[in-house]
Amino acid sequence: MASEATELVVQGPHGERVMRISSPSRVLWPEVGITKLDLAEYLVAVGEPFIGANGDRPVSLQRFPGGIDGEQFFSKNPPKGAPEFMRAVSVVYPSARTHPQLVIDEPAGAVWAAQMNTVVFHPWPSRAEDTDNPDQLRIDLDPQPGTDFDDAIPVAIELRAVLAEAGLTAFVKTSGNRGLHVFAPIEPTQEFQVVRHAVIAAAREVERRMPTTVTTNWWKEERGARIFVDFNQANRDRTMAGAYSPRALAHAPVSCPITWDELGSTDPKAHTILTVPKRLQDAGDPWAQMHEKPGRIDTLLQWWERDLAAGLGELPFPPDYPKMPGEPPRVQPSRARHDP
Repeated sequence: MASEATELVVQGPHGERVMRISSPSRVLWPEVGITKLDLAEYLVAVGEPFIGANGDRPVSLQRFPGGIDGEQFFSKNPPKGAPEFMRAVSVVYPSARTHPQLVIDEPAGAVWAAQMNTVVFHPWPSRAEDTDNPDQLRIDLDPQPGTDFDDAIPVAIELRAVLAEAGLTAFVKTSGNRGLHVFAPIEPTQEFQVVRHAVIAAAREVERRMPTTVTTNWWKEERGARIFVDFNQANRDRTMAGAYSPRALAHAPVSCPITWDELGSTDPKAHTILTVPKRLQDAGDPWAQMHEKPGRIDTLLQWWERDLAAGLGELPFPPDYPKMPGEPPRVQPSRARHDP
């Protein structure tokens, strides 16, 4: 017996594409009853801003074949059976290995990813034609236990001011969970580790201004009930959920771009697969002009050098990274104090 399937007509820069969706009634979000077909239709509805934010970039696909409560895995290499109109680009991972990664250039590509049970899209901060040099400075504001989304709001506002002092224009989106993501478009002239240093410089400046609210401590035992500025999300092959990407949480939230004016009143739980298409129709895309005037990270790098001269050195890298120049020991502080 043939499996259940349907077709979607998807408009794009090259005209219409007819995309097949198998098992369209498979429920991916059980609590709200959102199906695989619902997900594909959502990606059609938000197609233009989704591609504007995530297209022309290497992208990792977080796939959930049995729904968000089942097993999951990441596809970094292009999955088998990708349509001819989709492309891949070679990227270099921290291990120095080179592999191809998928690039999504049109809404039909996102729909095909949904057909492959992709729920979360993780784009790189660099473009396909220059994967080594990010054109986005990204900062993840991560509420720690004892804090929540509302606590991240004043931190995001202060971070915006810090970036403005450094000559950068900041954009903000909900993470789709409890945090906030702050992006700034930059000229793609520096490689990942240099951009990471710029992120650390900005994070330290916010921490100085809000020491009881903000932390850059990598080790969880040292963070306390503060907002952690996750500088390591600026590393090569470290990504966060893209703008307008769904998240694998029970109420089907979306990582949603918002304006700075609405930051203080927005409810991140209200931005879902079911609500974001109408929001875009009514209010438009706050990120539509993000890359019209990219800035430079020169001032942030001057702050980095200033902090180095003051004795503030390199910060830890993720545990799966090779040992990096100037990195402090990767030893949990409580263990370091008690080891002989």
